[in-house]
Amino acid sequence: MEWRKSYMDLVLVPLSLLLFIVYHGWLWHKVRTQPRRTIIGMNSAGRRLWVRSVMKDSDKKNVLAVQTLRNAIMSSTLMATTCILLCSALAAVLSSTYSVKKPISDSIYGAHGELMVALKYISLLLIFLFAFICYSLSVRFMCQVSFLINTTPVSSENLTLVIITPEYVCELLEKGFLLNTFGNRLFYTALSLLLWVFGPVLVFVCSAVMVSVLYCLDVVCDVKGNGGGEKGEEYL
Repeated sequence: MEWRKSYMDLVLVPLSLLLFIVYHGWLWHKVRTQPRRTIIGMNSAGRRLWVRSVMKDSDKKNVLAVQTLRNAIMSSTLMATTCILLCSALAAVLSSTYSVKKPISDSIYGAHGELMVALKYISLLLIFLFAFICYSLSVRFMCQVSFLINTTPVSSENLTLVIITPEYVCELLEKGFLLNTFGNRLFYTALSLLLWVFGPVLVFVCSAVMVSVLYCLDVVCDVKGNGGGEKGEEYL
């Protein structure tokens, strides 16, 4: 009897998560093999060119560099704050009684016992916490870039001197944006799982729609003549 109440949760929710995992695995392979056919690869190439341009002419572009990085840091900080606020709200819901959720539970499909309700909120809490960690690390790397991007590249035979090169700054910037992307995708997954409160059917429908929307946003379909033959290491 317990299986009959929860079989939809045990089938549709893991299937929704698997849909996200398969799509992002395919996207990662696409970025590594054909970076110019993805928005992530194109943006990565543009950021590398931007870093080299700023460090080459630091006297004229130092203010622009600081303002651009500040906007990126503010974006990650806002998302990190949103995640921790949602974690606090979920923790408050978990610590409260379940009497408020019982009227909703009677009108939805799937299991809605106390154990299943706790599992729903704990899953959301963990995903938002991981997203918060990704955003926090992203801010850390971008803050390092904001200090290093206005330095002049130095070449010296003195091995005790720390040499800051555009390649090193590019790697730091890419790590920051990669962590920001991970945080965004975890946040999107959590938004889909948030509908689990109203039943597993909505989770699957939302996941399918979200993957379709992300595909349209992640893939570049009008690039001609690039062949996509460049290796992803050139950009990521």
